[in-house]
This record gives sequence, structure tokens and C-alpha cells, in this order.
Amino acid sequence: MASSCWTWQCLLALFLLSSAAYGQLSPSFYASSCPTLKLIVRATMIKALLTERRMGASLLRLHFHDCFVQGCDGSILLDDVGSFVGEKTAFPNVKSVRGYEVIDEIKKNVELLCPGVVSCADIVALAARDGTFLLGGPTWAVPLGRRDSTTASLSEANSDLPGPSLNLDLLIQAFGKKQLSPRDLTALSGAHTIGFSQCQNFRGHIYNDTNIDPAFATLRQRNCPAAAPAGDSNLAPFDVQTQLVFDNAYYRNLVAKRGLLHSDQELFNGASQDALVRQYSTSPSLFASDFVAAMIKMGNLSPLTGTAGQIRSNCRVVNS
Repeated sequence: MASSCWTWQCLLALFLLSSAAYGQLSPSFYASSCPTLKLIVRATMIKALLTERRMGASLLRLHFHDCFVQGCDGSILLDDVGSFVGEKTAFPNVKSVRGYEVIDEIKKNVELLCPGVVSCADIVALAARDGTFLLGGPTWAVPLGRRDSTTASLSEANSDLPGPSLNLDLLIQAFGKKQLSPRDLTALSGAHTIGFSQCQNFRGHIYNDTNIDPAFATLRQRNCPAAAPAGDSNLAPFDVQTQLVFDNAYYRNLVAKRGLLHSDQELFNGASQDALVRQYSTSPSLFASDFVAAMIKMGNLSPLTGTAGQIRSNCRVVNS
């Protein structure tokens, strides 16, 4: 009896070890292999945000654009090299997604102390968390253990990243395709409490839509001419009041019909998400807890683990 119990315990231990090594992500994944990882990321992020506070928002967006294409696998970081086509030239990414150089800098600093250990995909996830926190938002334990893809998908980047002109039904559908609920959609959209968008993304909303505060539309029209392509890349903050502070002002803006994008205002437009937007607008703590839960859920999208993928030595190219 004792020996069979012992065998059973051994099998359980082996199972737990193997599932830890090959299965799900864990915040303590690098505890022994790269114990200084989080300090390195945080220090590099502080330096980046001291240079440009907006970078916190840019790196949060980079993580989102990575996870929505092939899962959170660092595929967005791959450059077009020779016959290899990456995702950087996809319409939602080109001349828009930024922060690649900061990821390079973090990777370089991590490699000095932990060579060949930490994936670029995990660095992106940690940078997104730190960008949020350093701009006044919540923090959370980031599950780690992702590996880097050897592939990218330009077509999936063009088809799966939700665009600024989508209505609520299409937004819910786009997030549902990634196993994210309407509540996750509304919470994750709160990332638009920080950062900026280009005129070409909100022109239609400020000139053609009726569910917009007229004074706000006039304000935004000053820097965004009606006729494209004039001013296409001119920037406006998502949140006029606290454009580089992570808070719940985004939702107060939606209630006041001051959402910058058509897709933003769709969350508060007489439909299923109105009540939740009102809740977030009056409860920063509810928004923060839902945002964290949704970020962790998004960060778990189809990660490569175990022996799948690789640990890239340079985030921009597949290992030779």
C-alpha cells in the first residue's frame, strides 16, 4: 500500500512538473532563471517614460496588437527581411504602432544578465503592465513563460485587429473571436484613457456622426481637416482631461459623448454596454479590477509554451 501511494505521489509530482514546464503561464516562470527580469524591465521603462510619457500608452497598444494576431507570441516585432513578411506593414500597424526600440532596449539589457532565457513576447507583456502602472494605473502579476513565434501573419493583422469605424456588434464579434467577452471589450477599451490617435482614425466620427458633443467635435475639427489626406497623421488625445494619466476619465467622456473614435462612442450609444460604462465612469476601482482581469485573459491568448517556438536573441528576426 505504502509503495503504491509513493508511486502515485511520484506520478503526481511528475505531472505537476511537466505541466509547469509545458503547460500554462506563471508569474514566477523566471524566478530562478532570470530573477532580476522585472527590475530590468521596470528600470528601462522608467527611462523610456522619462524620455516620452506617451510611450507607456504605445507599449500597451503594442501588446494588444501582438496578442490579437496569432496570440501573444511577439510576431508583431518581426521585421520584413528578404522574403519574410511581418505584420508591421499591416494597415492597423503601419506608421502607427510604436515602441519597438524600447522593446529592443529591454531585450538588450535582459540578455546581458540572462542570455537566451527570456522571450520577446514576455518582455512585451511586462512592458505593457509597467507602462500602465507608471502612468498611474493598476499593477498585476503578469503570467510568464510565452515563447516567440517563428512566423507572422500580415493577413491576420489586417483582418483581426478591430478598426476605429466598427459598430458595437462587430466589436463584440472581433473580441469574441479571441475568447474575450463584451465586458472584456469594454474594460480593455479603457486603455484609451491614455495616448493619442491619428486624424484619419476619427475624421468620420467628428464630421459625420450625430452621437457626439458638438463642442467636442468642433475642438477636434481644428486639428483634423474634413478632406483626406490633409492632416491624416495629426494627433489628438483620446482623453482631453488627463491624456497621459491612466484613470477612468475615458468612461466619463463616453457618457458626455466625447469619445474620440466611432468605436469608442459605440460602447455608450443606447445599447448593451451603456450600464457598464456608467459603472466604470463612477467607480475607478471596478474599472481597474476588470481591466486587470481582461489584460491577464488577453495575455493568455494562444501562447507558445514548452518547446514550441523559440527564444529570439533579436526580437526583430527569427533565430538563424
